[in-house]
Amino acid sequence: MSSSPKVAIVTGAGSGIGKAAALALLAAGYKVVLAGRRMEPLREVQAESAAQANALPVSTDVSDPASVQALFEAAVKAFGRVDVLFNNAGVNAPGIPLEDLTIEQWKNVVDINFNGMFYCIQQAFKVMKAQTPWVDASSTTAAFPPTRRAPTPSPTPPPNTA
Repeated sequence: MSSSPKVAIVTGAGSGIGKAAALALLAAGYKVVLAGRRMEPLREVQAESAAQANALPVSTDVSDPASVQALFEAAVKAFGRVDVLFNNAGVNAPGIPLEDLTIEQWKNVVDINFNGMFYCIQQAFKVMKAQTPWVDASSTTAAFPPTRRAPTPSPTPPPNTA
């Protein structure tokens, strides 16, 4: 790997776990694109970091594929690459009985938590596949492009030499 600074995108970077992750990455020397719906909290995270020049706040709606594409384009334009995606943006349904949850409220949760995660991963793959090296580590997909798959183990066990 090169010794140049690594670049991370953190979604949901304006508060909670996303904010903590963004600040930790900045403290570790990463250039970090701070993504979130509201620009003011992103600017506050940038101001809180000792590495303000390495943070780029970008207003992003992860439920909108065009907004996610613009996020990745801004990251590449500013820093030249993307090495890490911390896919953290998410919302909860209102704390009401399930039978009172509207379809619109449910669709909002799905659009942000599921579709938004997919849109970000899709853009990350597009950017990262053009770079060398890259790795995708995901608890749910363990996806690697076919040209970079680990070798398939032989179905024949090695001989017993004991």
